Amino acid sequence: MEEHLRKPSWLKIDIGANPRYAATKQIIESHHLHTICSSGLCPNRGECWKNGTATFMIGGNICTRCCKFCNTPTGRPLPLDKHEPLHVAESIQLMKLKHAVVTSVDRDDLPDYGAAHWVCTIQEIKRLNPQTTIEVLIPDFRGHEDLVQSVIDAKPDIISHNMETVRRLTPLVRSVATYDTSMKVLKQIADNGMTAKSGIMVGLGETPEEVEGLMDDLLQIGCRVLTIGQYLQPTRKHYPVKEYVTPEQFKKYHEIGMAKGFKAVESAPLVRSSYHAERHIGIK
Repeated sequence: MEEHLRKPSWLKIDIGANPRYAATKQIIESHHLHTICSSGLCPNRGECWKNGTATFMIGGNICTRCCKFCNTPTGRPLPLDKHEPLHVAESIQLMKLKHAVVTSVDRDDLPDYGAAHWVCTIQEIKRLNPQTTIEVLIPDFRGHEDLVQSVIDAKPDIISHNMETVRRLTPLVRSVATYDTSMKVLKQIADNGMTAKSGIMVGLGETPEEVEGLMDDLLQIGCRVLTIGQYLQPTRKHYPVKEYVTPEQFKKYHEIGMAKGFKAVESAPLVRSSYHAERHIGIK
């Protein structure tokens, strides 16, 4: 049996509770919404909910894929909730968000992999919240360019798609997605003049040289925003943590990424895809 690594002191956090946290939680639950904050066990949900922000997860809370790093339940999803786009938009309005982030489970069970539902959600958010900027963290839609284009044409402010890890480890931790397909999706986003953003986890067994190679690949296809955070194993059934990367190494990744040409690199142990996402508005 592989030895279980103990979390270092810099990864110990207090989720906390406060009136704003409780109010945000109540809005999310009363509108029957799913958030990656809860489903993904995000370590920043205390800070974000305290500030009245959240990353909404559309398409239900059951994913058709079974990635070894992810805590979202896998199985046969329920039919799409046609009211969900409106409920998300209404919640953003109630929370008075200046910047909203939306992601989704993978819906490989649907003919369009959920693309039309994505477009409807973006349109509803814009209709009810014309002053709110929007970031979407999309799946790969199995690499179908027409479906990716439909989201691009809905004109969110930022389109993000996570690489998750380096090329060598991709087949070990991602159940369907491939390194090259994800790069193709990000290139299409950048080629359309949109802000292309991606995120990775470290601590899966990658080397610093592999991380730098991924940075080079992203820059070559036009991605200019990168988030890097520590992988935290959700349960003992998930892919094991190979290393707890030090804050000093995260700082090095930030410095290397900026020197290579990224416009923004968020790199720290508890960084996740949508952490401080509002800082990336306007980056090309």
